[in-house]
Amino acid sequence: MKEADIDRIIEMAWEDRTPFDAIQIQFGLKEQEVIELMRKEMKASSFRMWRKRVQGRATKHRKKRGEEINRFKSNNQRNIA
Repeated sequence: MKEADIDRIIEMAWEDRTPFDAIQIQFGLKEQEVIELMRKEMKASSFRMWRKRVQGRATKHRKKRGEEINRFKSNNQRNIA
């Protein structure tokens, strides 16, 4: 995997409103694979902070989101190829 792709996956994983489904669609990584990538690429303390932040967060899991949220990204976010 290219370094630019890894950087983008990490960026998307940190974004509150980007669900793991969006990462899977763009990069083919399931949630568990994203977690493993984050564990490998980040310092241990940063990884723990990220896990605590996203664990159980409704916006990171499409099935837990409200039906009024039907997009992967903010309208203000730059276009993603």
